[in-house]
Amino acid sequence: MDDKEREFLRSIEEIELKYLMKYYFFLKYAEDEMFLGFRTKEKIKDDWYGLYGEGISDFSVGAERIVYALINGKGIGDPNSCPVGSDMFFEVEDAFIHIDLKTVNMDNLGDFTSSIFVGENQNSYRGTIEKQGGAKEEYTPNLPTFYNEGKDNQKICLSYFITILYDKETLDINVISIDSMPNGKLFKHYGNRPLRAGKNPGKARFNINEVNKFELIPNSPSRIKVVYFNKNMDESLKSKLKLYEDSYDSIIY
Repeated sequence: MDDKEREFLRSIEEIELKYLMKYYFFLKYAEDEMFLGFRTKEKIKDDWYGLYGEGISDFSVGAERIVYALINGKGIGDPNSCPVGSDMFFEVEDAFIHIDLKTVNMDNLGDFTSSIFVGENQNSYRGTIEKQGGAKEEYTPNLPTFYNEGKDNQKICLSYFITILYDKETLDINVISIDSMPNGKLFKHYGNRPLRAGKNPGKARFNINEVNKFELIPNSPSRIKVVYFNKNMDESLKSKLKLYEDSYDSIIY
């Protein structure tokens, strides 16, 4: 990789970091409103408790309503109506931004700390997934690395995930973070490291345990920004979330 190409890839990471921080600070700004929204379910608990099925998340649908309402109503950028994309898709001056919400219960901690399921309509990272036993599978997402690439109105495609770790028994929240998945152009630096095999053929996960830094930016800032961390959780659980606690503690206000 020559200096010009390295500088180009670094510029991609810089814009990824720019909007990661913008959305992080927005979520911090709206933190009180988020938690007020999360608690509204308690007002009508007698009418819904025990009625949700095992086939759907007992938390995600309600959480999505709250987060999406806040970001759509007060967030950054103009919504885009393209049918191929994340649940939230915005255009800003210098980028198109995809944001999806992921909720994980404590019984599946690895789905939060190790790798995150990502849909083809949520990322632009094309590569080879190495599976158990040495098998390999080519992965092709549906998003471009740049929209209108090569045209005057070219803009980069960015992918973020708001991840919520919660207790399925109490529905209490332990961690809220926003994570940045590398743009597909960064394959020249990261190779196949950001990709792990999903549970089904053709599906992928973002290997966040392996790729959680902006490696081309000086001091390698984190691709994970923690909006909320429950300091009162059990110490044995907290030890498994040290990366997230350290990220939470590192933000200077």
